[in-house]
Amino acid sequence: MPTESLPLAEVRRITEKKRDAWWTVILVDPVATPLVRLLARRTSITPNQITWGAFLLGLVSAGFFLLGDWRWLVAGAFVYHLSFVLDCMDGKLARLTGQGSVFGAWLDFVFDRIRVMACAFALGAGQYSRTGETHFIWLAGVVVFLDGLRYINSLEIFKTRHTMRKQIKSRIRAARQAEDTASLAFMEDLLRENPSADIEQDLDKARTPEQQPTAPESDEATAAPAKKTQVVDLQQEFRRRFPLYLRFRSALLRHRIRPHLVSGIEFQMAVFIVGPLVDAVLPVALVAGGLLLAFELAIIYKLLLSTRDFARTLDAFDRPTTAPDPTPAPAQGAAPAQGATAPTTASV
Repeated sequence: MPTESLPLAEVRRITEKKRDAWWTVILVDPVATPLVRLLARRTSITPNQITWGAFLLGLVSAGFFLLGDWRWLVAGAFVYHLSFVLDCMDGKLARLTGQGSVFGAWLDFVFDRIRVMACAFALGAGQYSRTGETHFIWLAGVVVFLDGLRYINSLEIFKTRHTMRKQIKSRIRAARQAEDTASLAFMEDLLRENPSADIEQDLDKARTPEQQPTAPESDEATAAPAKKTQVVDLQQEFRRRFPLYLRFRSALLRHRIRPHLVSGIEFQMAVFIVGPLVDAVLPVALVAGGLLLAFELAIIYKLLLSTRDFARTLDAFDRPTTAPDPTPAPAQGAAPAQGATAPTTASV
């Protein structure tokens, strides 16, 4: 179906993430998605052009923050939110029209970081000029540091997860060289592809449809045994330790809200929108920074538990047994897995 004839519901399905920051879900998507549909139907604007527009609006916001007075703080907060709406629209337009590019993703990331730095130092300088308090200059540095820390931590966690996956795939291939086995799947990917199973924390449902394919109905294939994909879940220990968190997470996912409630997005919105609007830049920034650090520490702890599951998964394949069955017990609140032939231990 051509893009210009797509109904809004279909545009939402294509452009909106299955899970996103609560600020985006509640305050951005209801505006950004209809605008993206309109742009795709009526204009030839590209995602990179929207990225430039978001960046320039961010610089305008920084200029307002630099003036210091509360009226300009309100104007800066309003323009910063518009900048963020555009920042979300470029990715949506790319997904809707298929115009996404590697360079566009790089440009978006770099402009986001420059926008945060410009607004942070402009906000700090404006409030220093207004009050004469030097702690606003320090605050600007702290905001930039925390924003960078968030994305560096995210990148390193992604690299660690990728390394664990790579080692597991290599070990499983080595352990099954003589066997005709199906491919390997990670529980995180299966849950991402099946949001209803993720919400219900039904691990068995997540792995059932594609993980147990049957041979085609033909005379040649009827004798061939069905293969079963090995499913690896590296969050088994976390699920076992925090069953209440899983219920809370499921409640949020029903509304597409990810459980990382104070990420880089919410931190930016607190510092550059909420604080200026209520004329309480310093206290709001400090509270938001503390919450950001708390959530980042929680993610690091979750990664620690995941690395333990990773070690147990590798150890299961190192045991000198002819038919190892390293599948752990199902997590609380989840149905027991059927047909899994590999360790079920997944993602950070």
